[in-house]
Amino acid sequence: MIINMSQTKSILYGAFFLMLTLFNVNTIQAQEKNNDKINYVVLTKKIPQLQPILLAAEALKAEDGAAFGDFQVIVCGKEIGDITAPEKVTKFLNRADELGVQIIACGFSLNKFKVDRAAVPKDMKIVENGILHNLQLQKKGYISITL
Repeated sequence: MIINMSQTKSILYGAFFLMLTLFNVNTIQAQEKNNDKINYVVLTKKIPQLQPILLAAEALKAEDGAAFGDFQVIVCGKEIGDITAPEKVTKFLNRADELGVQIIACGFSLNKFKVDRAAVPKDMKIVENGILHNLQLQKKGYISITL
């Protein structure tokens, strides 16, 4: 089988185009995950754990400087009802607000443990499935830990 110069050029151009396409797809995926900010998500089941979580957020904010991005804390599990007790949660919500940390309630847990959504503090966002939300954030490159 003899390949002429025209066929050789076509093969080389095709290979070059394929490599360029693959490189661009990888670059786009890397850009989606690396947006020059370091983002964090913590999944917790106990309100008292908010104290060390917020201390960690404060330390990371100081350490990361301008690279500190989003910090979300998802509360889920059987003790989710504690978020409706102002004496247990208000000081943490205030501190989170000062730090730019978002505390989120898991809607699945609210439903399962029959917690009235109207009793959830207005400062807290509710997501329908806290575990799914955590995984979606991890896919976006968030650093994650579950307590």
